Amino acid sequence: MAMNQTLKAISDPVRRQILELLKAKSYSAGEIAGQFDLSQATVSYHLKLLKQASLISEHKQKNFIYYELNASVFEEVLTWIYGLGIGGNDHDKAHH
Repeated sequence: MAMNQTLKAISDPVRRQILELLKAKSYSAGEIAGQFDLSQATVSYHLKLLKQASLISEHKQKNFIYYELNASVFEEVLTWIYGLGIGGNDHDKAHH
């Protein structure tokens, strides 16, 4: 997993909003752009970064490309974050 790429992708508020949108169902780029006051090119740029970070995937249906959330990457990130904190570090327990 490319953690730096993933964290950079979710650091942007617009990309986080796109991810929130895709939680419910898949959308085409045009449908996503319609939810924001941004140009199609700007939305495409954000989608490209999310796709490069494997946070979303795409599939073609007729003449449209639909984007959907890739939940497995979030599970990996959460597992990693969890390992940093609660119960995941015996060294931490020794200092308390």
